Amino acid sequence: MDSILDFVRSLYGADRLLALVRSLLASPLGLAGLFGIVFAETGLLVGFFLPGDSLLFSVGVASGATGVSVYLIAGLLMIAAILGDNLGYFLGFKAGPRIFSRPKSAWFHPDHLTRTSAFYEKYGPRAVVFARFIPIVRTCTPFISGVAQMKYARFLTYSLFGGIFWIAFMTTLGYQLGQIELVRHNFEKVVLGIVFASLLPVLVEGLKARSHRERK
Repeated sequence: MDSILDFVRSLYGADRLLALVRSLLASPLGLAGLFGIVFAETGLLVGFFLPGDSLLFSVGVASGATGVSVYLIAGLLMIAAILGDNLGYFLGFKAGPRIFSRPKSAWFHPDHLTRTSAFYEKYGPRAVVFARFIPIVRTCTPFISGVAQMKYARFLTYSLFGGIFWIAFMTTLGYQLGQIELVRHNFEKVVLGIVFASLLPVLVEGLKARSHRERK
């Protein structure tokens, strides 16, 4: 249990996350671990706590530093993201109403689905693409798409585009910025900036919703 908790803590410290990613890139088992993290965040409703954006950025930085091909790693993680999306979609398609009615727990919060439903209604199928860059929302959107009975061919099209673009953008950003000495020396601040940027849409929508409630 202590090792599991230590692993989770390492996901939220920039320097520890980079060290973790470097170690994962060094072995096939580690690559399977990276695959599993991306798959869980996009395909399992309990994966909302996983740091997708900062993880992918760190993968780009670490691949540049270790000489591992960023293109091969990105391709592997694209497959993980797309497969995760599809699992989330079919979970929503088959078991949506039952999961919506589940009580709040340490691993599940119905409010996450409610917020994602509002996001989905606002943007429609484009939400499958936009959600890739928003924590929690990207975990729940495939599920909501299934609940909404979006046609699978349409969902798959948006899922492919969103998954490929998200992985390519974040890993390439990390790879390119990781070559800059200033970024390497201020890695933690850069990662915090990326996390803040990814959370900004959520904060803006939350403030809008609060302002709307207060006006009523």
